[in-house]
Amino acid sequence: MEITQSRINAFVKLGKFLSQFSQEKIEIKDAIEHNDLFFDGFKHQLKLAEENNTWFTKENLLFSTENWSKALTLSNISTWVENESLGTNEAKNVAIIMAGNIPLVGFHDFISVLIAGHSVIVKQSSNDKHLLPFLAKYLEYVSSDLKGKIVFTEGKLENFDAVIATGSNNTARYFEHYFKDKPSIIRKNRNSVAILTGNETEEDFKHLSEDVFRYFGLGCRSVSKLFVPKNYDFDNFFRGMYNRKEIIDNVKYANNYDYNKAVYLMSEFDILENGFLMIKEDNSYASPIASVFYEYYDNTDDLKIKLWEEREQIQCVVSKDFMDNEIAFGQTQHPKLWDYADGVNTLEFLAKI
Repeated sequence: MEITQSRINAFVKLGKFLSQFSQEKIEIKDAIEHNDLFFDGFKHQLKLAEENNTWFTKENLLFSTENWSKALTLSNISTWVENESLGTNEAKNVAIIMAGNIPLVGFHDFISVLIAGHSVIVKQSSNDKHLLPFLAKYLEYVSSDLKGKIVFTEGKLENFDAVIATGSNNTARYFEHYFKDKPSIIRKNRNSVAILTGNETEEDFKHLSEDVFRYFGLGCRSVSKLFVPKNYDFDNFFRGMYNRKEIIDNVKYANNYDYNKAVYLMSEFDILENGFLMIKEDNSYASPIASVFYEYYDNTDDLKIKLWEEREQIQCVVSKDFMDNEIAFGQTQHPKLWDYADGVNTLEFLAKI
């Protein structure tokens, strides 16, 4: 257990380091360990991440770092690990294959492996390759226990005992075959949905705009599908979405909006749009960038059954007094450490390998 406590302390220190990089400002603070070595360097890595991937805007990068700084407190980490049997088994080498759709998307798996007392072998996406190696170096500086326990590789994964891999539904099939002889967590495509009843306030829809537009809708926790009652009036929805109208100023987003709108119009699909967001009636969960699908429901009981039957496709359900485990409007991108992707308890898996 001493090893676990040492690693917990390292991540608390990392949280304090990241607290210097918020959406409001980037500002050096006193009494942060190793700022002389790492503060300017991390500013540079943020700049490189933005240049390497135009979806990674400065705002979204700092949103991510600020979120992680708030998550990595002693109180939060202690709550997260208190009911898990960590550090009792022999340390293993755990490989992580990361996605690259949003900044630091694989960070939760990364800290889970290390706090569980294991070593980690990381294979990053080329879309998100700058921040994590730098933060790993910081961790090695604040905790001698972590030196030699973190490896990054671009080649073939070797010498690992278990794997956590995230990818598309197609790559997941490959992962399942390739890693069939190893303990594994294989993650596939998932999307998030919002349940609207007609009783939402203007404030609810403003908050929902954050769930829809944060990270340009590229995250699995981003709302890409609405369930609405028959004859639903979308006026209030669009008024709330107007809160994020400036998103169309991003050239890459605007290009996707124009392209997808052209495809819909040429295909003679019925769409509603407001100049920066389209909504289209569709049974699918994964909508293209700059669009959100919607589907009508007749009654709430049938809808709850449908959501349960199709839960393998759904990451988050955003609603207001509709169901258990719902997420409040505006909160999908603020998961707690114990809000596990796909509902799979990563620490429990790591404690048993």
